[in-house]
Amino acid sequence: MIALKILLLCIGFALLIKGADWFVDGCSGIANRFGIPQIVIGLTIVAMGTSAPEAAVSITAALKGNVGISVGNVIGSNILNVLIILGITSLIIPLNLKKSTLKYEIPFMIFMSIMMIVMGIEKNSISRIEGMIMWFFFLGYLMYLFFLSRKEKDDNLEDKTETIWKLLMFAIIGVITIILGSNISVDAATAIAKQIGISNRIIGLTIVALGTSLPELVTSIIAARKGNDDIAIGNIVGSNIFNILFVIGTSSIIIPIKFQNPFIVDGIVAVLAGISLFLLTMKRKQLNRVGGMILLCEYAVYSVYLFNNN
Repeated sequence: MIALKILLLCIGFALLIKGADWFVDGCSGIANRFGIPQIVIGLTIVAMGTSAPEAAVSITAALKGNVGISVGNVIGSNILNVLIILGITSLIIPLNLKKSTLKYEIPFMIFMSIMMIVMGIEKNSISRIEGMIMWFFFLGYLMYLFFLSRKEKDDNLEDKTETIWKLLMFAIIGVITIILGSNISVDAATAIAKQIGISNRIIGLTIVALGTSLPELVTSIIAARKGNDDIAIGNIVGSNIFNILFVIGTSSIIIPIKFQNPFIVDGIVAVLAGISLFLLTMKRKQLNRVGGMILLCEYAVYSVYLFNNN
């Protein structure tokens, strides 16, 4: 039984890797064809596409009345995105940041994380009105990205041999493959964890969060290796913003989300992860290998806390 789950886990990873490869090629090709800055593609299409598993898990949980999963999945994924994904990616290849990412997007991500905690602490829940406020910020964020794309329009267009429909097909098939691979990986990893006796709380905060973050991990690594640093960084920052404003916002509009006390500590860790990313990159506008190692060490400390407070 466990051998079958391990086989499914490997199949899931294989689908993730191939899907991310197609997805990055399609999205970066579309950006080049239309002169759209790759940072905008990373912050929008790639970020939202790779956040599809988080959105699916959290919104489905809200519809079923299991609102605790909605918050835990998002906070756990956001912590993993910064500390694990950017940590691992920057160990493979140092990541350069755009000025706008450091000046606007990362601070906005930190601010939204703080806002979510404040909303949750106030009445131990995130209400429908607060969900609508999140959606208001989400629409404002999309408007900012629209103006960013106009301001930083890339005139350095590259290969035009691929048709736009072929590139779009690559992107769509890629994201479908990523989501399929993520679902298989999450189910297999959860079954393995339960079989060897890991608690449900640890499964939710680590394995399920990591599983729904696998698309971001694979996409960021492949994007960085292809020289698309803007997609690698924008993918993570955009995903975290999308997770809070769209996923939590939509979930809380469906049904008010109970914000349990342990989420306060986890939320603070997510804020500190964003602040660490900002401090490690503000001087050189680059997340180097030393910075990546620091982020991974921070997650190791957080993991010790989780297992000691199981």
